[in-house]
Formats: sequence, structure tokens, C-alpha cells
Amino acid sequence: MREELTNLRRFYGDHVPTLLEARHEYAVLCPLVERPDGLHLLFEVRSAGVSQSGETCFPGGQMDPGETPADCALRETEEELSIPRAEIRLLGQGDFICNQRGFLLRPLPGLVSPAGLATLRPAPAEVAEVFTVPVEFFRTTLPQPCAYDLIPRVPESFPYEAVGIPRDYPWNRGKVEVPVWLYGGHAIWGMTARIVRDLVSHL
Repeated sequence: MREELTNLRRFYGDHVPTLLEARHEYAVLCPLVERPDGLHLLFEVRSAGVSQSGETCFPGGQMDPGETPADCALRETEEELSIPRAEIRLLGQGDFICNQRGFLLRPLPGLVSPAGLATLRPAPAEVAEVFTVPVEFFRTTLPQPCAYDLIPRVPESFPYEAVGIPRDYPWNRGKVEVPVWLYGGHAIWGMTARIVRDLVSHL
């Protein structure tokens, strides 16, 4: 028993909480750039050779074992856009998104220096194009409010009697928000739009 308690203390004493049973964790940089007309957010469009091709997103990707969200976001930004991490000043960490597929998405807003922006070279294998949108656009334009329902599909083999609930048990349902902004021929939507909405709410 004493050994078991020691093992628990060893694990939980240094444990950084995350999503229980999370299969993956991702981190993205929310790149802010200074323009003559004010702050802009920089977005990229996924190339044809990657998953979810054609979608608008922030630079980022899956965290490697032992990697912090900041390290991941900066590494991925350098790989995808060639912006050196030394030219990005992180402003902190935003609230994470828990996706229904069982992963966490951690956004980190950061200011890209003019020198960093000058080095921007999208990696063709991952990024089809980049563009910026004035932050003021998001402050003054509401996204289209869209959502879809998550409906439980419980198998007939579920042991209702063993767990003591009736077959017409009212299983909880969920709802996922899918806000959509349209700007300059691009759609900024889904998790990316939710991150933008949260970021803009703090300006």
C-alpha cells in the first residue's frame, strides 16, 4: 500500500492537468502584425497536400511529447511561415478549446515584429497562401451564428439494467458553435473563428 501511495504522489505531485483521456494536444499561434491602419491578424490557407485543405487557420500543429504549447506554436510557425521564433513576442495563453473528438487546442496570441514579417515565406507543402485581416473588422462585424447538435447514439447492447437506468434514459446532448466570418473571399470559421472572437473580446 505504501508503494502505491508513493507512486500516486510521484505522478500527481508534478502532474500538469490536461483533458482526461485526451488523444492529442495542439497549439496555434494567433499572429498579430502592426499595419498603418492598426493591428491585423495573420491567417494561412491550408495547401492541397494537407488535411482540411483550403481551410483558413492559424499556424500550429500537434504538440510533441514534452513540448510546451509555446514551443509548439513557435516551432510550427517557423516551419510553416519561416518566421523565426525570436521575432515573435508571445502575449500569453488563451483559453483552450476541448474538441468533441477528444483533443485540446491551445491558442497563443503573439506579436510578429516587422523584421519577422519580412522573412515570411510560406512552405508550399503546407500553406497555399497567407493574408491579414484588420482586428477592427472583427470588432465591428458579428460572425454568422451557426451551430450543430451532438446527438448520442447508444448501442442496443448497453447494459441498462446493470447500471440501473431505464432504456429511455435522457442522455445528454451537446451543441457545437460554428461562427463564420467572410472577408476578402476567405471564410474564417469554426475553431479558428471562436479563437478570434475570444481574442477580440479582450481588446
